Amino acid sequence: MLLLAKVALGLGATMVMSTAYIFHDGVIRVDVDENRRDGSHIHFWVPATAVSAGLCIVPRHNLVRVADEARPFLPAMRQMVKELKKYPDADFVDVTDASDHLRISTVGGKIHLDAVTHDETVHLRIPIETLQDLSDHLEANAPTI
Repeated sequence: MLLLAKVALGLGATMVMSTAYIFHDGVIRVDVDENRRDGSHIHFWVPATAVSAGLCIVPRHNLVRVADEARPFLPAMRQMVKELKKYPDADFVDVTDASDHLRISTVGGKIHLDAVTHDETVHLRIPIETLQDLSDHLEANAPTI
């Protein structure tokens, strides 16, 4: 019985530590709602660590191709991420007209993109650190000139 308790404690501690590691970078959240009868509603949360882990398992030739295509934009992305870290809680874009609303901001170290139209509502939350990891990984795999 004591051995079973030790095994259960070990498994429980392993699960807690694994969960803490998986979610330490935060969560990417995507919510899309169509504002019509029988409209689709898509809501999912993905640990931001999944992006970093996913980049490690992408076949190298595919990653090099994507990095090469993104190369002209990587310096701007690097600079954008650097500047976004300076403003953890700020509004960058807030546009409203008769039926539509767009807001881009940072809250708590995450980029928030909220778009509301009469047809659909989209909310996207991405940790800034995830964008940093993506930028660094693409730059490391971009072919040199």
